[in-house]
Amino acid sequence: MQDTSEKKEAAPSTPEAVASFVGGRTGLIAKVTNTIYNMPAIVPLFVLTLAVAIFGILLGDSFLSPFALTLILQQVAIIGIVAMAQSLVILTAGIDLSVGAVMILSSVVMGKFSVDLGLPQEVAVACGLLCGLICGLISGFLVAVVKLPPFIVTLGMWQIVLATVFLYSGSEVIRSQTIAAEAPLLQFFGKTISIAGANFTYGVIFLLLLVAGLTYVLGQTAWGRHVYAVGDDPGAAELAGVNVRKTLISVYALAGLICAFAGWVLIGRIGSISPQSGQFANIESITAVVIGGISLFGGRGSVAGTLFGALIVGVFTLGLRLLGLDVQWTYLLIGALIILAVGVDQRIRKASV
Repeated sequence: MQDTSEKKEAAPSTPEAVASFVGGRTGLIAKVTNTIYNMPAIVPLFVLTLAVAIFGILLGDSFLSPFALTLILQQVAIIGIVAMAQSLVILTAGIDLSVGAVMILSSVVMGKFSVDLGLPQEVAVACGLLCGLICGLISGFLVAVVKLPPFIVTLGMWQIVLATVFLYSGSEVIRSQTIAAEAPLLQFFGKTISIAGANFTYGVIFLLLLVAGLTYVLGQTAWGRHVYAVGDDPGAAELAGVNVRKTLISVYALAGLICAFAGWVLIGRIGSISPQSGQFANIESITAVVIGGISLFGGRGSVAGTLFGALIVGVFTLGLRLLGLDVQWTYLLIGALIILAVGVDQRIRKASV
């Protein structure tokens, strides 16, 4: 039976600090529990550290080598970037099912404009980024002004964008040799630098810079506070003077732009441009966000947690592959983590009421 002397109170000093417990239980367990409630990103960080330690013990240097660990970063770079876009939208209590399709469309535009139309590669890249921005603006307008549900808007946008990709590209792949000869700038994010035996692609460096930038913007600027406020309670945010429409449109537009950058990184990662690549990026990005501790109901969580969520998926995938286990074990473990993460989120939400 629950102790009735336990008291709960909201702790809104930071967006990540959602609740604290006073009175009742004391001691080490109570302090650890309170810390977890106040800093949800600690949970995925703990799971990530534990997973690395377990696979390190089982696999030894083959897993803990700088090459293997940086290989995980390279594998999750694209999903990590897309998950940053997804994080912004989910923080506003929305969801964007079109992130993967926008990423692919942007990469196709960059390739077709530079290879087929003969435009300068810098112009082609700019057009691809603009394409992602426009897709985000349209979704944001439909959600914020027309008041359509984000799930329906982005579901429709997903189908429209994906159909546009196949119609425009003719389902043809632009080969890596062609891109390297005519538009090498498109493969920029695939270049690597070596540090102490570890290989970092420019795509990985972009992901880390993006996480740092979004962490600062969300935590230290008025716009970031507005994003959390809109996700937590849009009615209260509007009464407090927040322009909810403008905030929502800007979030979806920025998410579209980030997806376009992910398309550029995708070209660097695989070398070629394929309409079939990255079609499950929407589901994988939601997985990283949920495991990373961002609430699906909006207003709580951090992009650092999303990065940890993406890395957890990467560690499980590589670790189980090196152990020679069936890939289905990865899906099983990730599915269990998703349910566990939602359970923790529900516990935090109840504590914050």
